[in-house]
Amino acid sequence: MHVEITDSHCHLDFPDFAEELPQVIDRAVAAGVTRMVTICTKLRSEPEVRAIAEAHAPVFYAAGTHPMSVASEPMARADDLIALAQHPKFVGIGETGLDYHYTSESAEAQQASLRTHIAAARQTGLPLIIHARDADDDMARILTEEYRNGAYTCVMHCFSSGAGLARAALELGFYLSMSGIAAFPRSQELRDIFAATPRERILVETDAPYLAPPPYRGRRNEPAYTVHTAQRGAETMGMDWPDFAEQTQANFDRLFTKVAAYEGQG
Repeated sequence: MHVEITDSHCHLDFPDFAEELPQVIDRAVAAGVTRMVTICTKLRSEPEVRAIAEAHAPVFYAAGTHPMSVASEPMARADDLIALAQHPKFVGIGETGLDYHYTSESAEAQQASLRTHIAAARQTGLPLIIHARDADDDMARILTEEYRNGAYTCVMHCFSSGAGLARAALELGFYLSMSGIAAFPRSQELRDIFAATPRERILVETDAPYLAPPPYRGRRNEPAYTVHTAQRGAETMGMDWPDFAEQTQANFDRLFTKVAAYEGQG
């Protein structure tokens, strides 16, 4: 049986892939990864990221200012994000969020940037893509405050935060995305959070070139390896592998409605 899944978050414009991008995408498709969302982390890189999506049928893209880049990049404007979203393969807003691990000194600017991205997600109807590290309380507070100002959809990308933030996100109807971290041997606490998550709220991703799952840990990650994370995800959720894959595909379609609509035109 040919099992199909989606890599909901990768970075195909990063130099790690420059020498063999077509081969990387071909390997992903051969492994059953039929769709990839490549994420632009600095808005000035959007043309390059867009070009990758335009050149490769299985690739879609999203754009935003990564929280670790907020201090060194121009502040994103909601109007600019909304304008970018007119592209047929632009399917999400971000990644945005809060990272107090390395860049806590820009916390205030990160929060302002996050709220701008939320406004764009609300207005376009596209899902917000959130990066959260060492900022659980502020993240839960801002996501909840903003949701009260007007509903929006969201995925907690590469979710590796605590149970409290997971609960807050799930209560808002958001999704948790499982990366290679969830397959690491010492990640049992994180797997327990996923095991307690409704199965209709889980996505899978690589965050390639980072966070390769076993047996590739420590090497460059690539979208084909989504399969290894997803197979561990199936175990965590107590589901058969084909059923888990089918569930995550349905979840992705429900959240990333523009991808499903684009494919429906083909």
